[in-house]
Amino acid sequence: MKREERRQAIMDQLVAARAVDLDDLALRFAVSRMTIHRDLDDLEQAGLLRKVRGGATIEAGTQFESDFRIRELQDGEAKARMARAALDLVEPGMTVMVNDGSMAALLGARLTDRAPLTVITNNAAVIERLKDAPRVTLIALGGIYSAKFNGFFGMVTEGALAGLRADLAFISTPAVAGLQAFHMDDNAVRAKRAMMQAAERRVLLVNHARFGRSALHTLADLTEFDAIITDAPPAPEDRAAIDRAGIALTIAPEPKEPLT
Repeated sequence: MKREERRQAIMDQLVAARAVDLDDLALRFAVSRMTIHRDLDDLEQAGLLRKVRGGATIEAGTQFESDFRIRELQDGEAKARMARAALDLVEPGMTVMVNDGSMAALLGARLTDRAPLTVITNNAAVIERLKDAPRVTLIALGGIYSAKFNGFFGMVTEGALAGLRADLAFISTPAVAGLQAFHMDDNAVRAKRAMMQAAERRVLLVNHARFGRSALHTLADLTEFDAIITDAPPAPEDRAAIDRAGIALTIAPEPKEPLT
């Protein structure tokens, strides 16, 4: 097997299992542990995984989030349910902000169901999906493109947001601990904060598995959001803290018919 084929196979295994063992990979591909080490080093350098003792993972860490190309392949059913729940908050005629992220990308693609709308976004996947959508006025935020997050960030993005206002902002986060949301990238935090400040209502989108985790940068207190949408109940202690704070938490329901 060629090197690139082996590395693609490692990534395929990571998408399926979220973690890989170095010795298992060496045995599977009949190569030395050092060869696998080099493969993992190069994949980590590309931002596709995080090396851990004895292997690698694509699970988020305090300073690591997996590449957008990985995340968009994960948790498809959960994201679809959350998108449907979020869509219930959108009414025709609204101006809606959608931030970066694979969950937000899926929601953005479904906003055509609520047209006419004005959609403001720095999410390249949403821009691609809505650029020709009928009855959707798309405001695509410029800035410095990040392949890792498949979005636009920086002073240009933040400056544009300072001059805009929206009815609703959908903000996603990779980590929630206690009553705070976190993110590992400071540019992403600033763009999300700018969207929050420009919106009348703010909704947090977070996978239930991301509760009980923190990251390098504090994004916001959960009390700054009008609602939180997740795909399954978080741990009892996390749910209790949210309930005590009086924050509306929506558990996206199972569909009555197959998701499309």
